Amino acid sequence: MKLVRKLVTIFDRTIDLVTILAGILLVFITLIIGVAIASRYFLNRPMGWVTEISEYSLLYITFLVAAWVLKKEGHVKMDIVLNRLNPGTESMTNVITSAISAIVCFILTWYGAKVTWELFQTGYFTPTLLELPKFIIIAIIFIGSFLLFIQFLRRTYSYWGSWRASRDKGQGSRANHKPKL
Repeated sequence: MKLVRKLVTIFDRTIDLVTILAGILLVFITLIIGVAIASRYFLNRPMGWVTEISEYSLLYITFLVAAWVLKKEGHVKMDIVLNRLNPGTESMTNVITSAISAIVCFILTWYGAKVTWELFQTGYFTPTLLELPKFIIIAIIFIGSFLLFIQFLRRTYSYWGSWRASRDKGQGSRANHKPKL
């Protein structure tokens, strides 16, 4: 059990760290867009690379924060339906949706890793102003999907425990059935 707790702690710190990185990227693109606007209108010097960097940063931000948002239960869900269910049914619904989502994220991870590796091996560069290696841009899909996959597995396990507890207690109070992710 010590190893599992240590791995959970490492994973939690990892998603906190990548979320902080996403915040830094957001501040960075906010600043460079402001500088690019000022440069274009006041100095008559457009900065063409800003748009490209902003686009890649938005992709990175999306995939970096997805697991953290799921951990905080911040993703969109059908609360109006779930809140009408008894605790056991709600937990089982969350088990099923989390398991399906984990499978989807695993597939994204697999193909993201495969495409990233192929792009790395071929040395393909983006046909844009910056001509960046394409694998650097695509790699975040693999990384973010993997983190989201692990978080969906954790969520499935937590809701499975909540479902078993509610079943064992004979559908106890709603306040006690929320799992700790």
